[in-house]
Amino acid sequence: MSSYQDGDVERNISDAGRAILVGVEIREERSLFSVEDSLDELLLLVHTAGVEVVGRVIQRLTRPDPATFIGSGKVEEIAQQLAELGAGMVIFDDELSPRHQRELEKAFGEAVQVLDRSALILDIFAQHAQTREGSLQVELAQYEYRLPRLTRQWTHLARQVGGGAARGGSGGVGLRGPGETQLEVDRREIRRKISKLKEELEQVRAHRQRHRSQRSRAGMPTVALVGYTNAGKSTLLNALSGADVYVADQLFATLDPTTRRVKLPSGRIVLLTDTVGFIQKLPVTLAAAFRATLEEVGEADVILHVVDASHPRAVDHIDVVEDTLAEIDATRVPKILVLNKSDLVPDRALDLDIGALGYQEIVHVSALKKAGLQDLLAAVGRVLSASMVEIEQFVPYSEGELISSLYDHGVVLSEEHAAGGVRIKARVPGWLASRLARAD
Repeated sequence: MSSYQDGDVERNISDAGRAILVGVEIREERSLFSVEDSLDELLLLVHTAGVEVVGRVIQRLTRPDPATFIGSGKVEEIAQQLAELGAGMVIFDDELSPRHQRELEKAFGEAVQVLDRSALILDIFAQHAQTREGSLQVELAQYEYRLPRLTRQWTHLARQVGGGAARGGSGGVGLRGPGETQLEVDRREIRRKISKLKEELEQVRAHRQRHRSQRSRAGMPTVALVGYTNAGKSTLLNALSGADVYVADQLFATLDPTTRRVKLPSGRIVLLTDTVGFIQKLPVTLAAAFRATLEEVGEADVILHVVDASHPRAVDHIDVVEDTLAEIDATRVPKILVLNKSDLVPDRALDLDIGALGYQEIVHVSALKKAGLQDLLAAVGRVLSASMVEIEQFVPYSEGELISSLYDHGVVLSEEHAAGGVRIKARVPGWLASRLARAD
């Protein structure tokens, strides 16, 4: 049904080629996006995955059908469209339960592949993961998504887990205990694989933490780029830093985080980090797997929330990103709202209350045309300065490096030399204030 490529990361999409999209509106459920708008976004995701869309179906229900999610009548309607349009794939905009998926696969037949939004996004991530870390994160999310959906058709996964594709694992096929079915063996092997992947990602997380500590000691503030997918974060990173990060007009064009040095107008150097794009209905397994990457956002000194100001759903995109920032506990970090592609919005009007959303500043830019970049860098400098704290401390002359750090990274307000050291009053970044407190 599907096959591995590039090692352990697996593609969900078969070679079916042509797909019908299905959106469901539950009448009493509130959503930021209408079912039509959500299907428009699903269409972009499907195109990113390289699949042709030949039809779309909308079902409005009071509650999901317990067996097929959409009801038997709508199943028959889709089956007829599949035959008429020559499609081999049905993609649902909502996550299907394991039972829904099994019943739909039975109804449409073995020749038709049934996917949901989560499986589709996992497939796109599998295409775009370029680094070892990215591949580990995607692989973990894939296994956690598939484990409750495991049936006899997925037994090839156990062979991959137990065979040469598994890093450091021993084979499990043919090692059934008394009374164990092959399906039970497969589940056990996949749980073992999930455990191993989590251990490897914990090592990645610890490695990132060490790098963050080194950056703090070096006095380089970090600025994290976040935003809805395809908002222009990578284009902005390239424009600000002269980097050459891959850019494409598609969702999740870049997946692995990239960090570059950028000089502010004051001459101060900051580290600018691009992160994975956010999206509505992001699979829970992906959010959990990318915890190590998303921690970069929570540990940043400033967050630049990049928004495609020309997008008709720009305000809703902001809400989705804000919800995600709250989920990863990044709301305490100072934020700047960066309205990208402002050259495409002449009146620059967005119905926003940046104070209520917790933004320190709002800046209009065009990353593609490199317009407004100096204003943005100046805003970053102001927000960093505003986040500095005032300290007064006696520092021994023997702590020459610490005294240098005060002058290099802070603003010295006064100094009084005494026997053995100097009493300094200054405004310093939070990380340096913490370091001084430990040294006191």
